[in-house]
Amino acid sequence: MSYHPAVQHTIDYIERNLEQELTGEDIAAQAGFSFYHFHRIFLKEIGMTMSEYIRARRLAGAASALLHTDERVLELAFRFGFESQEAFGRAFKKIYGLPPARYRRWIGGILNQEELSMQTKPDQTASPIKGWFMSGSHPFHYEMGVDRKTVHRGTGSGYLKSVSADSPGQFGTMMQAFRADAYKGKRIRLSAFVKTEAVKRGFAALWMRVDADDGESLQFDNMANRTLTGTRDWNHYAIVLDVPGRSDQISFGVLLSGSGQVWVDGFVFEEVPDTVPTTHLETSATLNDEPVNLSFEEE
Repeated sequence: MSYHPAVQHTIDYIERNLEQELTGEDIAAQAGFSFYHFHRIFLKEIGMTMSEYIRARRLAGAASALLHTDERVLELAFRFGFESQEAFGRAFKKIYGLPPARYRRWIGGILNQEELSMQTKPDQTASPIKGWFMSGSHPFHYEMGVDRKTVHRGTGSGYLKSVSADSPGQFGTMMQAFRADAYKGKRIRLSAFVKTEAVKRGFAALWMRVDADDGESLQFDNMANRTLTGTRDWNHYAIVLDVPGRSDQISFGVLLSGSGQVWVDGFVFEEVPDTVPTTHLETSATLNDEPVNLSFEEE
């Protein structure tokens, strides 16, 4: 049984109510489970408890507000559910390494320098994100980078947005590729948090592919049967594929076709047991025994 839809539903509920009082019992009720049972489900699927997730998301919102608003630290502490400025400061420093006020001064200054650098070097050809590169059918119609304002956790998220794409036949992807040696013979899950805005005339999706050394695609999923369109808040998505013994390379990333923007954060690779179903999309059709409908009369 897959609990992922129930977890996604509760994440939607949490995102809509981040600045409201949230209890584990209320969240579990959204999924139709007892708190005791759903607590274990959420921890297994997301890798943290519900309370840890809520606190991380609230701190991410506070970090963004520190950089992009003039709201006082005390106001932010109360807004994001902390009982005091001191408690907020301790929790914030534990995640971001700096007290809130110093984070605003230091990181805000770095952010402004990064923006200035990007403006004064528009012809820079190096990848703006360490380890990632742009590809796709029309990569020149898309832009990728790090967003310091819209984040899920930590200090930044990756984004991919349309600059001039106007057709679903055009797509860009922000991707990586690495050797499959450490994963051969295993079933692995790629998961990440994804947010979209105004995705239309196309879709956004995570994707992963496992290739043999001759280039043959052995396993593949681009969420074609569960694509993301329109505007969606942060939620958790996953791909599960087997890595056969003759695998040579694993590629993965996020893709965007048509127009709009997609953000990704918190990618995780993990081995999962065989009881977890794969999301592999069959790319080869079953052959018929004989030719059919040669006169085009059959419906």
